[in-house]
Amino acid sequence: MTSDDTHGVRGVRGTSGTEQEGGRPEPPRRPVPRPAGPPPAAPPPPAGAPRTVPPPAAPPMPAGPAGTGPSVVEWLNTVRPAAAPGVWRYGHVPRAAEKPPRPSLLGPLIALGLWLLFWVLLSDFRIPYVKVPLVALTPGDWWVFETLRAGYVPAAAYSIETLYYQALALIAGLWAARVGNWAGLFRYWAGPRPERARLMLSGLGALLALWLVWSYKVPLVDVLLYFMQDWLLSGDKALATLAGYISYALPSVLVVWPIARAGRWATALRGLRARRAAPRPQTAKGSPSATGTDAAHWPQLRAAGLTDAAEVLSSAVRAGRMNDVDCARVTHAWARTRNSHDGTAPFDRAVMRQGADAFLHPSGHRDLPRRTARHDLLAGQVRIGDCPDDERNPYPRRGSGVALDPAVLGASLLAVGPPGAGKTARLVRPVVESLALQALAGRTAVLVVGAAGAPLGPDDAYDVVVRIGDPASVHDFDLYGGSTDPDEAAAVLAEGLAGDVPGLDGRRAALVLAQLLGPYRAVHGCFPTVPELRELLAGDASALDRLRRSLEAGGHPAMLRELDARTRQTGGAGDPAPVLADRVALLDRPAFAGFFATGEDARPFSPRSLVQHPLRVRIDLPERAHAGASRVLARLVLAQFNAVAAARTDRSIFACLVLDDATHTVTAETVQGLRRLRSVNAGAVLALRTIEDVPEGLHAALLGAVGCGMIFSGVTTWDGKRFSETWGKEWVSVREVAQHGVFAEQPFTRAMHALRKLATGKAVTVDAVTVRQVERERWSASALAHELPAGHAVLSLTTVDGEHTPPLLVRLAD
Repeated sequence: MTSDDTHGVRGVRGTSGTEQEGGRPEPPRRPVPRPAGPPPAAPPPPAGAPRTVPPPAAPPMPAGPAGTGPSVVEWLNTVRPAAAPGVWRYGHVPRAAEKPPRPSLLGPLIALGLWLLFWVLLSDFRIPYVKVPLVALTPGDWWVFETLRAGYVPAAAYSIETLYYQALALIAGLWAARVGNWAGLFRYWAGPRPERARLMLSGLGALLALWLVWSYKVPLVDVLLYFMQDWLLSGDKALATLAGYISYALPSVLVVWPIARAGRWATALRGLRARRAAPRPQTAKGSPSATGTDAAHWPQLRAAGLTDAAEVLSSAVRAGRMNDVDCARVTHAWARTRNSHDGTAPFDRAVMRQGADAFLHPSGHRDLPRRTARHDLLAGQVRIGDCPDDERNPYPRRGSGVALDPAVLGASLLAVGPPGAGKTARLVRPVVESLALQALAGRTAVLVVGAAGAPLGPDDAYDVVVRIGDPASVHDFDLYGGSTDPDEAAAVLAEGLAGDVPGLDGRRAALVLAQLLGPYRAVHGCFPTVPELRELLAGDASALDRLRRSLEAGGHPAMLRELDARTRQTGGAGDPAPVLADRVALLDRPAFAGFFATGEDARPFSPRSLVQHPLRVRIDLPERAHAGASRVLARLVLAQFNAVAAARTDRSIFACLVLDDATHTVTAETVQGLRRLRSVNAGAVLALRTIEDVPEGLHAALLGAVGCGMIFSGVTTWDGKRFSETWGKEWVSVREVAQHGVFAEQPFTRAMHALRKLATGKAVTVDAVTVRQVERERWSASALAHELPAGHAVLSLTTVDGEHTPPLLVRLAD
């Protein structure tokens, strides 16, 4: 970027200290920003020569705002887990799953009592016909009148009968556990780590089962010995030993295997093996990890073979010579280097030559003069508040921080709230700070438009400050957006001048301007100034004659036909030229004399240079003294930004426009432009006092064009209704309780009801509970207008990729 695109000074152009026309000294100029990028490559050192790094500059400001916060090493190593859009990822810990309601103990106790009663009755032989299956499956000579006959293998018979009754008791116990919901009770008391409780409980159960088997409480061993008595009595010692081992091992397996399946021992064993197989980093106390797991050790550079560069940056971080902006800037430069065709050699040379000052922003700044919000430049986020523990917020989001980043700002954000609700201090200012810090890191470009005196940050926080109407302003503004095409300039200028006029065809207005801008540029090589454009639009005969004669003398027949067509249409029905002339008259005021200059000597700022370089620009509008002109200029800036952002070829830098007051700036064309921004790595933040500041026919289109909506406390129900309709409805469970009177038929019952009514004063009723699923609005218009506490807002977010979150109640940060 050259200085031709960034500044222009009224009066005599010269060096700082010269006098302007009228004898007034010119204010000192600020340094002209240069394009960001790696410095020119230095010749490599000779072979064998030691690689040296020049001494670093003065240490920058600390990473935390106002000198607070963790050190840079701690900041780099803090975990930033992947999370839903809008979650403050710095040190974020996902909330544990919602604990189910406490189950009632009455059902499990009743099931347990019934099971114990069944067991007692079963043990006392009080349940008839319970032995019928056992008698049918065992030899008949065991039984006489359905009782065991003593003498013929009584021990085995009694063991089988005991085992049979124990199996029935176990089956009854499993049925009682299912009916009594013992599993739900276990899950509730196990807490967030049920697998550990399940493993411990199953292990204790397995030990108890083995003790019962080996102590002959459960006669499995006796039964097996009965069936293997031929082996035991065969006289073969080896076969008898094998039978003994089998009689103990097989019951143990039969008992432990189902318990292991229920306790998921195999899954626990695989997890233990995976943890043991994972490599453990060997780190010394207080030193970075030797395996490169420490982010302050720059493992990505070491993995790419740039060990020397990683050592230089690690030393700078440990010595406190790098802040969060420096780390983010180098990280971004490394990401761009990996995608470039030049390889990693330019990056390596720049780091070795300049150390922590590598890839410095053209302004030379490494931080903002002052921060008022919490920023995380590695994630590109700024924290604007947190989600309170409110039932209207989703359970996983309660208590989590709320942040904005380019991923959601790229879908554009519309904020609506009355004056004093905190739009500027709690939303616009933090977002501008974040974008300015990321611009210093080479990631973004930000253009802020607000009223003069708005708290949008000090002048030192910007590279370019345009104070329209202020004689001390160093920079001007280009009404034509830096374009050299008359048709393109006419289309944008027509949108800015008269895009809000009802019934005015924007294409006809652009055609009128093109019929004048084209001939004028063909003759003079530049576009007309504001007074000249006003004369041409008003149809001044002398101005048109001079332009016609110049066209004839210069030999421009095509442009002469354009001018003749404009002359014929002047004064016709529906001619938009008078409306355009009236709007230009708002800019043709003595306070703006010298502004909006054109020609070779004029070097005003235009958004065309903004979207190509990581610049920080602020435009102050004279809203108090010239409200009409401020609306025209704000609308013109929005139209120019949409045009140049969509037309740029290099979209590696995120470009964002922030309008602190977008009143009367939204038109049908700008709404279409907002839709295109998300596909060109750009976005806009629009703040409105009320949605009524936008034409009624554009309410739905605007809310549909922006992906993020934010409504502050104190809005009206009309504004709330628009957002409520945009956010839609959801299915919720509704519990309705209806009380019905009880009418008794018996005389005694009626007497008791009368006595109860006389004592309590209330009729005897019974509750009828109905639970059903209904579709309701996520946030009703009444709730948005009357239930939002002061200092709160409702925010819905959508990323450029289409991921979205439901409307969240946000407690805004002070």
